[in-house]
Amino acid sequence: MAANLLTLNAIDTFYGPVQVHFKLSLRVDEGEIVCLLGGNASGKSTTMKIILGLLQPASGEVSWRGRSLHRIPTHRRIGLGIASVPEARRIFSAMTVDENLLMGAHVRDDRKRVKQDRERVLELFPRLRERLGQAGGTLSGGEQQMLAMARALMGDPKLICMDEPTMGLSPLWVERVLELIQTIRRQGTSCFMVEQNAHQALGIANRAYVLQNGHLVLEGVARELASDPRIRHAYLGGEQMVAV
Repeated sequence: MAANLLTLNAIDTFYGPVQVHFKLSLRVDEGEIVCLLGGNASGKSTTMKIILGLLQPASGEVSWRGRSLHRIPTHRRIGLGIASVPEARRIFSAMTVDENLLMGAHVRDDRKRVKQDRERVLELFPRLRERLGQAGGTLSGGEQQMLAMARALMGDPKLICMDEPTMGLSPLWVERVLELIQTIRRQGTSCFMVEQNAHQALGIANRAYVLQNGHLVLEGVARELASDPRIRHAYLGGEQMVAV
């Protein structure tokens, strides 16, 4: 049985008087791709903020390998092995590709392994090797997404949290990014993916959760959910997620 990495247990979250999560519980185990699905304003991105420590829940607990993350700041969570690929990528546009990669390793002091990981990342993302001296802001959208993923891997994480990794990309780039996520998982890094594109996400995930207005309404094996008439009716709408 795979070891548990991340657990959210009975999370309630508020923005002022507005409740965003209602007793949200989910988990990610070693060796998994887990996706969290839902339309706009369902609470997906807020879930990511809770995991990364950017927002504190009103109640409930976030734990990492059985250890509570209560009041542990974001930089320490990164040091524990949780990496982030944020929505809209948020690379350092004025820095070169190589400088962006090295920023991903800023919490590490094992310089020899950082050098080895840089080479491993460039083997996984050969297009970035061709652009090491190029400013990140001059890359295409798909290339910037690859850079954001590669930067996250430079932290040597056990879990990468990706917020809408396919947003705004062409179909070809969507396919490439999803292939890379599967490769990252095969190489030993678990993935938690917040997505609006249910059809694509369920095709690569091991398990999935579905949020609707802050409530967890479905969960289970991803491929089984893909054919579940409840999710197909409420979310898939053919090829695209229906916003709620």
